[in-house]
Formats: sequence, structure tokens, C-alpha cells
Amino acid sequence: MVKKIKHNWKIPAGCEPTEFDKKILRFQERGEIVPTRNLIKTPEQIEGIRASGLINTGVLDFVESKIKAGISTAEIDKMVYDYTTQHGAIPAPLHYEGFPKSVCTSINEVVCHGIPSTEEILEEGDIINVDVSTIYNGYFSDASRMFIIGNTTPEKEKLVRIAKECLQIGAAAAHAWGFIGDIGKAIAKHAHKNGFSVVRDLCGHGVGLQFHEEPEVDHYDTHQNGMLLVPGMVFTIEPMINMGTWEVFIDEEDGWTVVTEDELPSAQWEHTFLVTEDGLEVLTH
Repeated sequence: MVKKIKHNWKIPAGCEPTEFDKKILRFQERGEIVPTRNLIKTPEQIEGIRASGLINTGVLDFVESKIKAGISTAEIDKMVYDYTTQHGAIPAPLHYEGFPKSVCTSINEVVCHGIPSTEEILEEGDIINVDVSTIYNGYFSDASRMFIIGNTTPEKEKLVRIAKECLQIGAAAAHAWGFIGDIGKAIAKHAHKNGFSVVRDLCGHGVGLQFHEEPEVDHYDTHQNGMLLVPGMVFTIEPMINMGTWEVFIDEEDGWTVVTEDELPSAQWEHTFLVTEDGLEVLTH
């Protein structure tokens, strides 16, 4: 059977292909998945995303300076909203597909998309992911961090540490003219070596001109190359690493909160990256 080629990369009418075009077309003719032209950000767009990312990183730095036992996740939401709007930006999660708050706060067995609440109070030993996304002058950025509240168990501390290492190892595996699939292979190997699992139902994503764009960035080994990585692409890497099974469910009460199936803890770190000829550049962390 002849492998069907998806012709994602097209030369604009009346234009001659550049060397950059020809390089991508060679991969395409081999049957590899290549990006569409609109996924390659222009220098102006990259600067816009970088400016958004600076505010996004500032939000997380501010939360890091204030987070502690005894505060509610609603207070974290107010911190994020106030800092973001005071810097002329918009919290991207607010009202996105009906999400009611400005930030996702996910504690212990909550994998992601936890909704801030006045009734949810941080306690000594909790681990919490704070996921912040910012729109500034129409450009989107996205990052999350884990915070350990006071002292926690050695098992939770290891989970948080390995989850961060998984992000770093996944980013190190990615390079221009490599493939998205390299990221998940590297992450899965490190997670499994340390006795943890990788969530399969959620993934990283393109970002910049919209909140969620192509490509999807799987964090486990799909045994496929996935999309070609081309300079100018912008996407997140955000592996969700579980202490127990990789399986998860969505809380039926709110339709958002993702929880581990066995209710054991989960940890996640996320950065937005730009693909360059020299590797990945962090745009927000």
C-alpha cells in the first residue's frame, strides 16, 4: 500500500520555493507530517508572544512569592487576575469555553483544570499546580508551575521533581528538523524509569495566535514521528506525571476538573517554547 502524503506545506501562487521551502518539501515527499505555513510564526508575531510570555512569567513569580498554607485557591485566582489586568493583559482561561476563573489550580490528585474556590484551602503537605495563560495585545502564552506547601512526603517531593525533569528532558529532545514524537519518547522513558506514569488523555499544544493551536504534543511514546519541528513553531510542553496509573477522569459536577483514576497524586510543569535552529527557546515559564 502506498503511503498517503498530506500536502500541508504549499508554495504561495506566483512564488518560487526558497531553500527553507525545499527542505520542508523533502520531508513532506517522504511522507512525514509537516506543519502548515501558518504555524510558522513571523518575527513580529514571535515578539508579541514573547511580550505576552514576560507578563505570564511575572504572574507565576508573583504567585510564588505569596502562596502558602492557609490561603484559598480563590485568593490565587484574584492574584492572577489583578496582576494580569494591571499589566494591560487578559487572563486567557477566564470564560474560555465556559471556564469560570482566571487560572487553573490543581491540588494533589487533581491533574489539571482545577477551578479555584473560596472553600479550597491550601494545607501543609499539599502539592499544587498553578496554570497561567495570558493574552497581551492579542498574543497568547501559557505556563504552569508546581508548588509544595510547607513540607510534604518524600514520595510527593520526588513526583514534583521528576515531573520537572520530564519537562526539561522532553525539551532537550526537541530540535529543529526533528519530530514532535521525540518529546514524548524522552519523557516517557524518564517517568517510567522513576516508577511513574504519563497521562495520555491530555497533551501540549501550539500557542501564540490562539490559546490552542496545532500541533498536539503527546508526552508519551506514540511510536510515531508526529509533526516535523520547524524553526518558528511555538508550542507548549506540559507533561502530567502520575504516581499511580496514567488513567484519569473528569469530575462530573463541574465538567472541568481532571482527577487521577486511582486518586494518587499528579504533578505537572509547563513552558511555552519557540523552535529555533539552535534548539528550543523558553518564552514563558
